[in-house]
Amino acid sequence: MRHISWDRIFSILVILPSALAIAVFVYGFIGWSGWVSLSNWDGLRPDLSWAGFGNYAKLFATPRFQIDIRNTVVFTVSFLTLCILIGLGLAILLDQRVRGENLFRALFLFPMAISFIVTGVTWRWLLAPGDPAAGRLTGINVLLDGLNLPLSRWYTDPTVLYIQPTSELGQFLGRVGLGFLATPTFGIPVAMFSIVIAATWQMSGYVMAMYLAGLRGIPDELREAARVDGADEWQVYRHIVFPLLRPITLSVVIILGHISLKIFDLVAAMSKKGPGFATDVPAYFMFETTFQGDHYAQGASIAIFLLISVSLLVIPYLVYSTRREAEL
Repeated sequence: MRHISWDRIFSILVILPSALAIAVFVYGFIGWSGWVSLSNWDGLRPDLSWAGFGNYAKLFATPRFQIDIRNTVVFTVSFLTLCILIGLGLAILLDQRVRGENLFRALFLFPMAISFIVTGVTWRWLLAPGDPAAGRLTGINVLLDGLNLPLSRWYTDPTVLYIQPTSELGQFLGRVGLGFLATPTFGIPVAMFSIVIAATWQMSGYVMAMYLAGLRGIPDELREAARVDGADEWQVYRHIVFPLLRPITLSVVIILGHISLKIFDLVAAMSKKGPGFATDVPAYFMFETTFQGDHYAQGASIAIFLLISVSLLVIPYLVYSTRREAEL
């Protein structure tokens, strides 16, 4: 029998409480939520009788949940695009060894130290539309009015931009059986861009730091060799720098993507569900359904949907990272 050292036994005993806590309070509760989502629990009194996937069918047939999915797609695409563009642009500027780089880097990273709740409250004040009809403007609208620019209702704007069924594109979609795309459900809610602005302000500095680390990891010899061969700066970035930054971009997409899919606190602090669910998201819908409506089975089905959505984004990345580390 192989002798087990006391150091190994002590290490196992130290890790065991954390492992048990994770098993119970993470994976155990995930399993419990999955079981509740398949039950008939609707009300304060528990009812764990089997309901199958009826809760999920009911969920996807709910107009509010359909709007929530639309809002999540709009938020995710806009949030990722702006963060990547702004973060990459700031990283490229700081990579030029500008004077005061440490100060600028700290300023850009500072918003990440703030919670989404604080960010939401702050931007709610800044984007408060006031009462333009009565001449009482607040927040950024005061600046827009001073510059003679159009005022905005920000997170209180119920407008949804969508393809009009009577337009040429709308008629074409109707002829090919895709007329459902020319409806407000598949439009772009204007109010959601207020949430995008606040989230981008908080996370673009983090993206900048990741890209700056990637830029500093690219050997200067590669750039100099390209310049010697006659490449201009755009060609250097296009053919050398940007391809080498693809792993960073993938990491950014995964990290920001999972944040956007389960966003809750920023929306709750800024606008809650907004006018006509214009800023509603699945996580906020789950909160209201479960803890305010006491529809526990339906709320659990929303939670499992969010878990699956995040898993579909994160698990392939973990597999890719594991294989890449094994190859190295």
